[in-house]
Amino acid sequence: MPAMSLTSRVIGLQSLQAGDTVGYGSTFTAPEAMRIGVVACGYADGYPRHAPTGTPVLVGGVRTRVVGRVSMDMITVDLTPLEAAGVPVGVGAEVVLWGRGSDGSVLPVDEVAQSAATTAYELLCAVAPRVPFAVDGA
Repeated sequence: MPAMSLTSRVIGLQSLQAGDTVGYGSTFTAPEAMRIGVVACGYADGYPRHAPTGTPVLVGGVRTRVVGRVSMDMITVDLTPLEAAGVPVGVGAEVVLWGRGSDGSVLPVDEVAQSAATTAYELLCAVAPRVPFAVDGA
């Protein structure tokens, strides 16, 4: 059965200090120094605006999380797990929002939907026409 994958790329990197905030309304406060990736995807692309901090994503095949509020064209993700795993990340690194990454790593759309308190069907139907996506197994 074919499965849709929604992927993007890291378009920017930020270093935060403890107490720095991220997201509209400063919804995430860094508990310690940390590295953040800015990802080119937001609610105008169909990513759920209500996805909270902690919603899973894969960066370079490593599981991490969204931090802060989803904006129109961007989300921010915690790169701390990548650094802990010794995985270098830079601008252009692949981000799997759901589905299968080019390295074979998988993030089920159902898991993202559960985190965002919605259904996989709603996520899949919400992807905007401007978004290129891959269909695996077609």
